[in-house]
Amino acid sequence: MRLFIAEKPSLGRAIADVLKKPLKRHEGYIESASGDVVTWCIGHLLEQEEPEAYDPVYKTWKLEHLPIVPVQWKLRPRKGVRTQLSVIGKLLKRADIVVNAGDPDREGQLLVDEVLDYLKMSPARKKEVRRLLISDLNPSAVSQALGRMASNQDYVPLAVSALARSRADWLYGINLTRGCTLLGRKVGYNGLLSIGRVQTPILGLVARRDEEIEHFQPKPFFEVLAMLVTDQGETFKAKWIPSDSCQPWMDEEGRVLDRRLAQNVVDRVIGKPGTVQRVDDKQGKETPPLPYSLSALQIDAAKQLKMDAKKVLDSCQRLYEQKLVTYPRSDCRYLPEEHLQQAPEVLAAVRHNAFSLSKAVDQALPDRKTSAWNDKKVGAHHAIIPTALRMDLERLPEMDRKLYQLIARQYVAQFYPDHRFRKRTVDVEIEKGLFRATSRQTVEEGWKQLIQTGKSDKNSGADAEEQAFLPELKKGDVLNCKDAELKEKQTQPPKPFNDASLLSAMTGIARYVQDKDIRKVLRDTDGLGTEATRANIIELLFKRQFLERRGRNIHASATGRALIKALPEAITTPDMTARWESALNSIVERKGSYAQFMGNLDYELRALLTKTMTDGLPTVAGIAAPTKQSFKRKGRKRATSARKKAS
Repeated sequence: MRLFIAEKPSLGRAIADVLKKPLKRHEGYIESASGDVVTWCIGHLLEQEEPEAYDPVYKTWKLEHLPIVPVQWKLRPRKGVRTQLSVIGKLLKRADIVVNAGDPDREGQLLVDEVLDYLKMSPARKKEVRRLLISDLNPSAVSQALGRMASNQDYVPLAVSALARSRADWLYGINLTRGCTLLGRKVGYNGLLSIGRVQTPILGLVARRDEEIEHFQPKPFFEVLAMLVTDQGETFKAKWIPSDSCQPWMDEEGRVLDRRLAQNVVDRVIGKPGTVQRVDDKQGKETPPLPYSLSALQIDAAKQLKMDAKKVLDSCQRLYEQKLVTYPRSDCRYLPEEHLQQAPEVLAAVRHNAFSLSKAVDQALPDRKTSAWNDKKVGAHHAIIPTALRMDLERLPEMDRKLYQLIARQYVAQFYPDHRFRKRTVDVEIEKGLFRATSRQTVEEGWKQLIQTGKSDKNSGADAEEQAFLPELKKGDVLNCKDAELKEKQTQPPKPFNDASLLSAMTGIARYVQDKDIRKVLRDTDGLGTEATRANIIELLFKRQFLERRGRNIHASATGRALIKALPEAITTPDMTARWESALNSIVERKGSYAQFMGNLDYELRALLTKTMTDGLPTVAGIAAPTKQSFKRKGRKRATSARKKAS
């Protein structure tokens, strides 16, 4: 018989639903009429052992134990899953063919492969394991996937990469958390100082933003706007563009800081003629925004639905299990070209499921093919889109309905025309000074009928603010400067992070890095963290009280800020993650090796521990934290309460 081992029960049920009927449901598995069996993991059934499993002496935290580096790595069943692990073990003994049906990513690959290793499947049998990749739980998609299974051996590098990442995170987190916590105790801090390869740079990002806001010194800057009049009496405003000779009175962003300079321009141009030096008319277009990856969905849901990252992931997972959307933890925003054939069916389902989008679907063009359909840009996953399943969405929680509509609207937009506009730029010379005006007019609304992206960012100091209208002009036309206005503005501090901007910063972390090589790696990979882990990492930082919310904004707590100040910079920046991701991708591409990656990590870890222990954590002292005395007091209260309940 064939044994399918799925990553989750929902995926297991989807596979069983396309096998020969009738189905027999047992505890922990489903059997088809043909004898094929489907069982499942419950996420990771196994987890890394704690340090004391390698040596009981590690149960007591001591600096002299560090670094703790296992020679032979050990896994243990997660709490509450031993029964399911036993079910899989018994079924393996009966199976003729085993199929890894983990999710289509490196974690999904490892999740099943590590179970096969833990249950001591022989090397000969492991070579015969098949691989099933499913991104859509609907029967037609699952049936197609069953018809194109590959050898599991083809995906060994994916599992090795995931294994290296898992062990490296254990080494990094266990050793640095123990080291920093013990050093914290030396200066009076008795809480846990948790360190992680991804969580600590995220905390560093927020802490540095808070500090930048706190120490921000606003400064005035000045702009000049000229009111210009044509011979026909048409009026418009143009903004002064300072010349290179003004550089001594400007900041690095091109803003004029000297009022006298700006006032002099105002006085010189009022009532003077101006000559048009350039008229630039361009027809522009904006293609529909791509369908969602998980991070893109989380960012838009935070802005539009005020949902935090974890709630979006949980809601999307429920929609996936209801077969209403495709695989939710996707890092891809593109679709396989063959999916275009399913568009009429999917659009019909959206029309049925989301009444608010029915008119939009009626106006869609199902034959239109945007750049979203691109096989070359689809990896293990494709973008998150609705499925062809029809359902009464009133059965769903409100936030699930709203999230489905957000995903569906983004999909429907692919079948709308491009947004087309006309952009005009006019340069006018007045008294040897350059003034610029720009306008943007919509020619065809296109997909923006469905999705309003909000006001576009204002142009930089090099351009005037966009206007709705500019008159028809040509080079050489003479205008009159009827009036001029001096505008005083204040530089603004950066905004605090919120759910949307923090997720955006994590996915676009490259812009916070100075080193060009590291910046390139972070651009080429997927930023800081993965689609599946970002929400949980942010939640962990709140749980550890390193982050806190003030209204909709996210700030580092006093403890979080003190920790970032005390740690070596290498621990608090995303540079190490970039190097890791580059090395892990090399393993997947068969260009790098597990041994090389772990060897480099061992060297870096020892250097970081040495520096941390040498420098100590002086700035953590004085932060409000539980003391030994308060721990004991709480312990006594709990014990007394338990005794009262027992009596």
